Amino acid sequence: MTFQQILTNHERLAGLDIDQLRQLVGLVEYDAAGDPFPVSGWDSIVWVVGNATQTAHFFQSAFGMDLVAYSGPATGDREGHSFVLESGAVRFVVRGAVDPDSTLIEHHRKHGDGVVDIALAVPDVDTCIAHARGQGVDVLVEPHQISDEHGTVRLATIAAYGDTRHTLVDRSRYAGPYLPGYVRRESTYRKRDGAPRRIFQALDHVVGNVELGKMDQWVGFYQRVMGFTNMAEFVGEDIATEYSALMSKVVSNGNHRVKFPLNEPAIAKKRSQIEEYLDYYGGPGVQHLALATNDILTAVDHLVAEGIEFLATPDSYYEDPELRARIGSVRVPIEELQKRGILVDRDEDGYLLQIFTKPVVDRPTVFFELIERHGSLGFGIGNFKALFEAIEREQDARGNF
Repeated sequence: MTFQQILTNHERLAGLDIDQLRQLVGLVEYDAAGDPFPVSGWDSIVWVVGNATQTAHFFQSAFGMDLVAYSGPATGDREGHSFVLESGAVRFVVRGAVDPDSTLIEHHRKHGDGVVDIALAVPDVDTCIAHARGQGVDVLVEPHQISDEHGTVRLATIAAYGDTRHTLVDRSRYAGPYLPGYVRRESTYRKRDGAPRRIFQALDHVVGNVELGKMDQWVGFYQRVMGFTNMAEFVGEDIATEYSALMSKVVSNGNHRVKFPLNEPAIAKKRSQIEEYLDYYGGPGVQHLALATNDILTAVDHLVAEGIEFLATPDSYYEDPELRARIGSVRVPIEELQKRGILVDRDEDGYLLQIFTKPVVDRPTVFFELIERHGSLGFGIGNFKALFEAIEREQDARGNF
């Protein structure tokens, strides 16, 4: 399958091209002919939150996203409010309950604000579901179609780790703003003068945390059900500090557009970040979302100006002569990265720049990563120790270490 064939309609509408996607998310070519569960890309990330109205505003004002569609009581949805926001090829759907008997309330009571559905774009929902069913997967919603004046969308939903699910979406015959039942909507919110058009352009990867001993089970799930392949594995000293440890494996679809790192805790002296997440989220779930940007410095500056807090990186990280020798020359001076706390890593394919926010919700659970790739297909293994030590400092400040 060529690069031109794998560009989705959503990405075309966002004005992205193949060269941009190759840099942003490390896109590669692959042959989909024998793929039993072809995945075209991300469709949407669906959140359940305590206050959808305020969260939708937060994603606009702080993260620069655009409100494009809405569903709620005024459109016939008596259960709750749903706001659809976009930035480049990234689509968030933020849902909050109106009806006191809504299932959204119980989900939020258990987990707090978080991701309930990682929806995937597929060319053939029925073929994917038939394969998944043959692998013993729990099909939560059978294949069906919904229509309005903009066309028809075919959907189905399968279970994943914890209460997380994957809705499979074929919107090739649909021209509406999101799904039937949603109406186009623009916000009265206006960005500050000088604000970038977009802070981020694509979704690079979505990280899931699972229980001790369950990582290989879910790696096997994505391999067996979706035909994903192993992309990376991090164990032992690669992913440990003096006090805490975890294990991680990364699976991806054929063209690397959809990547799922999966983490589980490891036995260590103190409580790991994964254990803290599992305790406060109430089980397995999405830990963080990596947002791909082509200008991480501007992105960080804008987010800081809007009140987003990032994990701090000590000056010693940037002054380490081994780091300087390993990373070589990057597009911005190290001093500019140091001012903002941006991490840098290099592998055989190139380098990447990355930085992590503190949790953006009330519980110490969900956070964001910003990532700017320059050839590297990795995940910043050289930064793991510095990152985990920064997380440990935050855990300690919360009294959870």
